[in-house]
Amino acid sequence: MIKMKIELRAAVWGALMAADVDDKLARIAALHRAEAADEVDVDPACILLVAATPGRPLKPVLVHPARVPKRRLGTPAGRVALLHALAHIEFNAVNLALDIIARFAGLPREFYLDWLQVAAEEALHFKLLRQHLGELGGAYGELPAHDGLWEAAAKTREDVLARLGLVPRILEARGLDVTPGLQQRLASAGDHAAAAILARVLTDEIGHVAIANRWFDYVCAARGVEPAATFRHLCEEFGVRLPQPPFNHTARLAAGFTQAELIALAAPRTSA
Repeated sequence: MIKMKIELRAAVWGALMAADVDDKLARIAALHRAEAADEVDVDPACILLVAATPGRPLKPVLVHPARVPKRRLGTPAGRVALLHALAHIEFNAVNLALDIIARFAGLPREFYLDWLQVAAEEALHFKLLRQHLGELGGAYGELPAHDGLWEAAAKTREDVLARLGLVPRILEARGLDVTPGLQQRLASAGDHAAAAILARVLTDEIGHVAIANRWFDYVCAARGVEPAATFRHLCEEFGVRLPQPPFNHTARLAAGFTQAELIALAAPRTSA
């Protein structure tokens, strides 16, 4: 008997729209296992109706960034607030990886499999942070959070090049710059378990940004445009500020940014 394969993008749509956190995570894990067992097909031509907002629980309540609790790491409450914020970032990152698979048609099979891997790793990060949050007496959803990462995704929902350029190459790449400092602060506060989780997150995020850089270059080549100039044009078009130093040069180079690009980004800006 021939076993029918799972159509990846349609199944990812189901995971994206799942509102229950554990249901979403279970769907991703099942898809990741199925892909490893060669039990998935990919239909790049399939057009899926993807909502502007993914499935997510009623909590955390989403508020303006200024209303998110401050994160003073010298207190247990401050560490809980930080870990809650980081868990929410990772939960959004899960949905972002699912969304790019379901939303954008016409790309090579490898594109969709790369982002499934990203979704699985972001899900692991979320689970690690949620578990540690519970060990500190907190719970995901009990504090308010902001939706800045998803707002950037919504602005770029019409164009995969804009999505690749402005979400992972700016917002997620910023994580490469700030995570080492957060690790040090958590370790100094005595939370070595949280610092170890962030070490794992940093390692994986280098790979995720590398995937974004590789596919950004691929789409640029397919459209006959130069990547560095296109990136700057996209920032201008969408009103996004170019990345500002200081940069984690080692991590960014490992993630596919070029030395020339980092030098250009670090150059003093002049206004007309």
